[in-house]
Amino acid sequence: MTIQYRVLSLLRDNGPLSRAQLADRLEVPRPRLLGELDRMVAAGRVREAGPAASRGGRRSTLVQLDPGVRFAAVDLGASSIDIEITDGALAPVAACSEPADIRSGPQVVLGRVSELLHALADQGHYTRLDAIGIGLPGPVSFREGVPVSPPIMVGWNRFPVRDTLARAHSCPVVVDNDVNVMSLGEQHSGVARTVDHLLFVKIGSGIGSGMHHHGRIYRGAEGCAGDIGHVQLEADGPLCSCGNTGCLEAYFGGVALSRDATEAAKSGRSPALAERLAERGVLTPVDVAECANGGDGTSVGLIRAGGHRVGQVLATLVSFMNPSMIVIGGGLAGLGYPLLAEIRSVVYKRSLPLATGNLPIVMSGLGPRAGVVGAALLASELAYGEASVTGDAEPPVR
Repeated sequence: MTIQYRVLSLLRDNGPLSRAQLADRLEVPRPRLLGELDRMVAAGRVREAGPAASRGGRRSTLVQLDPGVRFAAVDLGASSIDIEITDGALAPVAACSEPADIRSGPQVVLGRVSELLHALADQGHYTRLDAIGIGLPGPVSFREGVPVSPPIMVGWNRFPVRDTLARAHSCPVVVDNDVNVMSLGEQHSGVARTVDHLLFVKIGSGIGSGMHHHGRIYRGAEGCAGDIGHVQLEADGPLCSCGNTGCLEAYFGGVALSRDATEAAKSGRSPALAERLAERGVLTPVDVAECANGGDGTSVGLIRAGGHRVGQVLATLVSFMNPSMIVIGGGLAGLGYPLLAEIRSVVYKRSLPLATGNLPIVMSGLGPRAGVVGAALLASELAYGEASVTGDAEPPVR
């Protein structure tokens, strides 16, 4: 890691620090640090912020990130766009969200992203962007900044997402899978802040995971590590969006749960769901959650059955990677305790006691903000010059 990156990440994560504090934490010769700070001040990355508290003798000068630094964090879902503008310390400055259909194609969706970003600029939230981070709901070649054969993203295969946004906004752009991005957000600012071996599981329209080993995200050789939604549970199971059969995602997730709830309503197994279907024409996971909370046994059963399937896959992963925490996020995390309880039950029952004896399985602390927080973090890593955006560096100094 360069001294510049180490200084900027410390200021990002800790707020203003004195020159003496920076020298102590970085363990570099003070003349070298002072020279680097002078260069960063001249480049407009940091600025002096007055004298620090006395430590005896001459008081050191506080250093802070330039308050004009701005990052754009974009979280694309199957049916939504979420954007935050943050300052250099990742504090949100402005935000906007709206429904969107990822199947509309990259030109339409990315065009709308650019319109929303320009609108935020017109409102005075930024004059220029230092970097953009974006998460996509499908496999991503991290080094190339393109999606690769994403099952639910029709027309997106190998579309130059990174280069398109970089040209449109005249700044560097980093692109990753949405689950990796959410896991980064959770590790930086959520319930997993002190966790080095993290397994983050997103249960939304589909299912995926982000894996962290020794504090670093693991993307695999081509960037598709953690795609647990397409782990096969049964060879003769239902058809999945990926073209195979019996995948976890074919059994559970937002699409599968809506399908199974609709079948339960039409078959008469759930009068509560049938009533909602008659009123609204369609059923969503929110309907299942609300009916379950109202005491509908069929809805509770659907949630528990899905949690059982997820738990089966996670039990295998626990035995394989031995995480120190599992965090459940995504839209279906809103199904609440019945889902979490079933996942816990299966994992704790099927994995070895040594792996689960000290293994918390918890809900996301950031909830729906995990994606934008992680995207902002990635943008800052890129802007501050950290090689970890290509998977080659150690985690930031804290």
